[in-house]
Amino acid sequence: MNATTYTQEILDELKRSLSLMKDTDAENLVDTILSAKKIFVAGGGRSGFMAKAFVMRMMHIGLEAYVVGETVTPNLEAEDLFIVGSGSGETDSLVSMTKKAKNIGATIASITTNPTSTIGTLADHTIEIPAQAKALSGSGKSIQPMGSLFEQSLLLFYDALILSVMEKNDSHSEFMFGRHANLE
Repeated sequence: MNATTYTQEILDELKRSLSLMKDTDAENLVDTILSAKKIFVAGGGRSGFMAKAFVMRMMHIGLEAYVVGETVTPNLEAEDLFIVGSGSGETDSLVSMTKKAKNIGATIASITTNPTSTIGTLADHTIEIPAQAKALSGSGKSIQPMGSLFEQSLLLFYDALILSVMEKNDSHSEFMFGRHANLE
């Protein structure tokens, strides 16, 4: 196959995986995002890059959102939301963060391929993305290596959450541009 054919297959995989997600779970998370005092997002590896993109968009729409582990990240409190994206739901560092957030009393949302994982069972809201994670044990098989399908699905899901938040907040792109970096 050539790159164009692979691109079409990747798009087909994304469409299949994302079409199996539950709308009510996503809308509950949107409401939780809007009611949180602060929002913290974490993920390991490529899922962590998706978390950074999501936090950037939340900042653009005026939410107080942070990437866990950055030097400017404040403390997590009971009124806050901790969102963790982990394909396996078993990444040791993320399990540890989730347990700490649970002990603090924050609301926890897990986005994973494995809702029965440690992180999934600790969470108040667990959203399943039926995609292949690192191993071939995910609920969706992929031609792509490792967790690519989950990570791509995670980014698209995060962007869809932003659109839902914008709709509920009556926000628009012009407002977001006003909050975009301008020192470049």
